[in-house]
Amino acid sequence: MKNMKKDLAASADSFHDGSIIAASVVAGVAPSASAASFLAVPTNLTRGRAGRGLDTRNGFTAYLHKALMDANITTFLDDEEIETGEDLKPELESAIKASRASVIVLSKNYATSTWCLDELVLILKQRMTSNHIVIPIFYHVEPTHVKKQQSSFEDVMAKHKQMMEAETNENKRSKWAQKIKWWNNALIEVADLKGKVVNGRLETEVIEEIVKDIYHRLHVPIRSPLPLLIGVDYSITFVTSWLKDVSSHTTDILTILGMGGIGKTSLAQYVYGLHRCEFEASSFIGNISRRYEQNFSGLLELQKQLYDDISKPIPIQVHDASIYTLKIENVVARKKAFLVLDDIDSIDQLDALLGSKCFHPGSKIIVTTKDAWLTESCVQFKTNVKPNHVKHLLQGLREKHSQELFCFHSFMSKDPKEGYEEVSEKLVKYCEGHPLALEVLGKSLYNRDVAYWEECIEGLEKEPISRINSVLRMSYDALPSKNDKDLFKHISCFFVGIDIDIAQTILKACGINTKSGITNLKDRCLLSVGWNNKLSMHGLIQKMGRFIVHQESPDKPWKRSRLWCHEESFKVLKQKKGKGNLLGLAFDMRMLEKEKLHASFEMKTDALCNMDNLMLLQLNYVQINGSYENFPEELRWLCMHGSPLKSIPSDLRMVNLVALDMSYGNIESLGMCDSNQQQLKSRQNSSGLCGKEKMLLGSLKILNLSFCKQLRCLSGFEELPALERLILKNCIGLLEVCESIEQCVELVLIDLSYCNRLEKLPRTLRFLKKVKTLLLDGCNFGEAQVNIGDLDSPQILKANKSFINTKFSPLAVMESIPRGLKFFAIFLPSSLVRLSLANWCTSAPSSFEFEGMVKIQPMADVEKKLLCRLGWTKIDSHNERHVGTKFMDRGREESEIQHNLWRKKDAELDYALQQWEINIIYRCIISQ
Repeated sequence: MKNMKKDLAASADSFHDGSIIAASVVAGVAPSASAASFLAVPTNLTRGRAGRGLDTRNGFTAYLHKALMDANITTFLDDEEIETGEDLKPELESAIKASRASVIVLSKNYATSTWCLDELVLILKQRMTSNHIVIPIFYHVEPTHVKKQQSSFEDVMAKHKQMMEAETNENKRSKWAQKIKWWNNALIEVADLKGKVVNGRLETEVIEEIVKDIYHRLHVPIRSPLPLLIGVDYSITFVTSWLKDVSSHTTDILTILGMGGIGKTSLAQYVYGLHRCEFEASSFIGNISRRYEQNFSGLLELQKQLYDDISKPIPIQVHDASIYTLKIENVVARKKAFLVLDDIDSIDQLDALLGSKCFHPGSKIIVTTKDAWLTESCVQFKTNVKPNHVKHLLQGLREKHSQELFCFHSFMSKDPKEGYEEVSEKLVKYCEGHPLALEVLGKSLYNRDVAYWEECIEGLEKEPISRINSVLRMSYDALPSKNDKDLFKHISCFFVGIDIDIAQTILKACGINTKSGITNLKDRCLLSVGWNNKLSMHGLIQKMGRFIVHQESPDKPWKRSRLWCHEESFKVLKQKKGKGNLLGLAFDMRMLEKEKLHASFEMKTDALCNMDNLMLLQLNYVQINGSYENFPEELRWLCMHGSPLKSIPSDLRMVNLVALDMSYGNIESLGMCDSNQQQLKSRQNSSGLCGKEKMLLGSLKILNLSFCKQLRCLSGFEELPALERLILKNCIGLLEVCESIEQCVELVLIDLSYCNRLEKLPRTLRFLKKVKTLLLDGCNFGEAQVNIGDLDSPQILKANKSFINTKFSPLAVMESIPRGLKFFAIFLPSSLVRLSLANWCTSAPSSFEFEGMVKIQPMADVEKKLLCRLGWTKIDSHNERHVGTKFMDRGREESEIQHNLWRKKDAELDYALQQWEINIIYRCIISQ
């Protein structure tokens, strides 16, 4: 059968005369299916010999052949002529028997070919025995002439009888007689079947009907097997539902988004194959960006394919893209069309293929792209009647489905072979749910031993697979500016997992336009922001970005712009080879594989003296020796986790520094704790920052001293006028935050989470006008430090039920405030938007309000109408507006989490102005 297919296909390419068209059609069969289905189209395709009459070869049959090919039905055409009286060739007889349907073109000269008549007999026999579909086409003949063998059929059948009577061999004569009987019966039977009559009609319209009829009756989606899709059931359901939705009265456009190789094309192909026959016109234009770039006339070729797919098969010659656009617009305005534009990467492509006019109602367009911004920027959205646009983001497969897809390609089964479980798990984890990577790796490892697999894993750590990397790099190469490319490389090397606000602050100080840049990276699926506000990047994308930097100088790391590999950074620092080309360097001593190096290596500060342009520096758990004057003056970010320093060195160049992270270190103080400014001045020489170095941190915007257990007092805030974020999480030895914090007028975030020895907040905190977030999780504030004398102009606190709408004197206020909450009446900034009090050592009341500022109230007590206005939905399904789960508190006790609603006063008005924010905190109720 395979050889037969090959021979027929070869003859089809030559497009000579023949007598059968057999088309291979795979109707979504599984990959394991042993045979395809065939469509046989018997016609009278003579070579124009004398007396044979009209030949349909270069007319109707040519158009039918092209229509079948354009409809993704691979058409086979045999061009070898069989002399009259000869039997069918065995391979063609097999093709007919293997087919599911036949189209019979009955022309005036049809019966002149005994071969065609033999095929007709065989096809009708198949119809009786195997539900074979037969579609007769009466090409300028009347069905009654065929049935009664009149007109040209009468003459031809008479000649066949003459041939029989002239035969002198008795056996051959008997055979002739039997065949003529079969032919007569076959012509009668076929004439009674429902078919198409061409007389008086446009042949192109008849051909379109034939192709559509074949698709409907055979349920044939595409010519090749549908793509193997695993783990995308939700996406298939989503796109199918969108296709079935006919409520729109304008054009519907669905953009399928995702990084390269994530499965956008496969999803679109799958859905297109299932539903294309439901539309009057359809077209799948694949690989648009590649075809557009690789050929000077690429755009014209794309337009031609689209126009030919959706219009009548009348060839036209167009050399102007704008003319093609007009012709496409005219067609889609008249027909309900289903178009898939695969891998769009520019507005010009969309404008040329879709035009600006409205599509016929009910039309559907799917665009697959790596750029979320493109679709709504095309000219279709600049008209008075804009299309309905929906986006669908494809993300990586879950681990279960990743393993299934990987095992399919590597083992041809759902599970790994025995002995391959561990290496399979590593490779699946490496791919992070990326379908193309899973497929490419799986196929490359098929039928290889475990040792080969293990070497492959080692190689992947050094260099990504070129095919995968090239697909992913297309999005990087399409970035519009050097700024965006530099931003991508910075993030992939240093900032994945970092809070986006912190990263933006640092990178903006490095001269990067972060707002537009991050938007462009997100639009191209190169970057995302997680629920926790941290920058996230698919592992393969990050590896691609780092590989780009690696290629700057593969063998000489000191010549690259960025160093993130700890082994390479170690060598550069040890050998003092760093030069002015370096912009960023990360080194964590703990990441070195050789444990003995941890104790023996001591970095000399002069290793940095030639890195004049270094702006990003991470030296975690490194013993440093030498003058800090050697540190580059251009530093914007300095991260020194686990530093043994007890104070910030006075000779450290920090004039340009915007972010200092000395978490997990031995820092004891940043200044004097004394709140008396005169005493502070007289004692500044004994502090960590003194005299002439007072404003060396004048540019600092982010200070992170989290997990510094030795830190007792935090002061000297007058030296930090630009500070925006103060992060002191888990400083378990911290006793006091100085009142000079009021000098940090730019502060927007203060994190004192789990500073459980901190007994009070500075009173001057209320004077800060920009603080939006105050995190006090796990704190343990007592009441000893709060007294009546502290109440200069207290905010009034309304306790639940007993004190609502009542004004109190300061004494009454103090008496009404629950233990552990008395500081709130005085010290909260009026600008506060988010206050987190999770995991207190004392419990908070279920309801209280700071008048004019913030209100804490159980959701059950909030009016349903207000909750709806605040954006909550399905309220009744939340068990009377209580959302509860169970978890283990510190591994022992079960606690119930109840959602509480935090809202600013006059929330309804704020909602209308879009200036309010809802915050949810968790109130833990320990089970008794």
